[in-house]
Amino acid sequence: MAVLELNTVGYVRVEHDDEYVKAHAGEVKGRVEILPEYAEALDGLEGYSHIFIISVFHKAPPEYRTLLKVRPRRLLRLGLREEELPVLGVFSTDSPVRPNPVGLTLVKLVRRDGRVLYVEGLDLFDGTPVIDIKPYRPDYRAENYTYPEWVKLDARQSI
Repeated sequence: MAVLELNTVGYVRVEHDDEYVKAHAGEVKGRVEILPEYAEALDGLEGYSHIFIISVFHKAPPEYRTLLKVRPRRLLRLGLREEELPVLGVFSTDSPVRPNPVGLTLVKLVRRDGRVLYVEGLDLFDGTPVIDIKPYRPDYRAENYTYPEWVKLDARQSI
């Protein structure tokens, strides 16, 4: 197995505790503070309305890396009981339980102030290490796509 070496380029900053972020995932406003040595890498990013934040789930316990099956716990918000949730492979979910604790979050870029990005739509905790940022482009959009029934349940709850 190859070992990868990644650099932290910045940190997520939110004014909420972890429980609030969990309950309001995808709705949280915050900042991404880029380290000074990577500030030049932000040049031109302000022209985009949305960006992907690639992060490390720094609070995920080590045992999360060995689990390959999970239940999509977000469905508990709909009133389902845990035993009613489907058991799925981690690659079919956005759970922090995964072999590599890497997150991908699409956020709205509200504005840039030097090496600080103000964003909306976070699902990351305060202090989450950021390992990369990529701009959202129109060609990333899928016109025809499908998803499983359990995702449709969760999508209806968000409407």
